Amino acid sequence: MNSRCLIIIVALASAAALAPVTAHARTKQECRAEWANMRAANQPGTMKYRAFIKQCMSQPASAATAPATAIARERSCATEWEANKALGLIPAGQTWPQYWSECDKRKKAQGM
Repeated sequence: MNSRCLIIIVALASAAALAPVTAHARTKQECRAEWANMRAANQPGTMKYRAFIKQCMSQPASAATAPATAIARERSCATEWEANKALGLIPAGQTWPQYWSECDKRKKAQGM
């Protein structure tokens, strides 16, 4: 009897370990921020807050968009850095991390 239970437990544990990881739903905090942005842009229309939160939290979170955007900003800044460095437009003593910090802030402000 004990060996059967052990075999079943090991089989279930193996199946759980090999199961694909599913996407997590959005958090209420993420949905609140999205609602605030929609309200600021006057876009909610006739949708009520509770209905929006319910719908928003049922959707999977898009975890891949943030890193992809950050990578795009970094590559864009790297291209600018190389071009400005070749033209001599980089101030003396400025390093890549300093330039990256300023450029990243500028790109975020531009909506990239």
